[in-house]
Amino acid sequence: MKIAIIAAMSKELALLIPMISDHSTVTVNGIVFHTGRIGDHSVIASECGIGKVNAAIGTMTVIDTFHPDMVINTGVAGGTGRRAGILDTVIADRIAYHDVWCGPGTVPGQAAGCPMTFDCPFPDSLFEGLDVMRGMVASGDIFVSRREEVDHILEVCPDAVAVDMESAAIAQVCWLKSVPFLCIRVISDTPGGTDNIAQYENFWTDAPAHTFATLTAILSRL
Repeated sequence: MKIAIIAAMSKELALLIPMISDHSTVTVNGIVFHTGRIGDHSVIASECGIGKVNAAIGTMTVIDTFHPDMVINTGVAGGTGRRAGILDTVIADRIAYHDVWCGPGTVPGQAAGCPMTFDCPFPDSLFEGLDVMRGMVASGDIFVSRREEVDHILEVCPDAVAVDMESAAIAQVCWLKSVPFLCIRVISDTPGGTDNIAQYENFWTDAPAHTFATLTAILSRL
């Protein structure tokens, strides 16, 4: 299988690159792609910039250049206070926008011409025995740090367990291109909770190890 892996953090990518045999790099649209093999899979790994535009450009570029069979995104997300705590790993079963509204007569959260949510219909058996939870991830172009922002997001996406800035854009491109998409997010903080910024800044040592462990376990099962 040919798998594109889009990492949010340089530390995640740094853990992944030594696993790639026959490693080489190619730069397209200013994005460095690391190509080679992990086990039985051909892989293309890259680092995603922050926000929906960077995520969409990177996803469209990797799909149009390398034609992967699936796309996996790993990264971080804030919790909404619903089930997921700091350093919990969430694998999205659905992905939505929380900051999209196309005007009167349209539904908040639904991008024009797209479904309300982008489904990630992977079987639970793929994640059996892994310390993960399934749930909705909601995306928007803001760093969510205040409780009132979380409350607004939950008005648009009541089932959201995590919020980030890229997943929905990646999911939309994959939906448009008919490429399966798997999203893995580790919870960095609880927006609106006590000492939110300190939670976030003290998080970066353990988080890449959590997403990396989950990613490598899933790759071995695909």
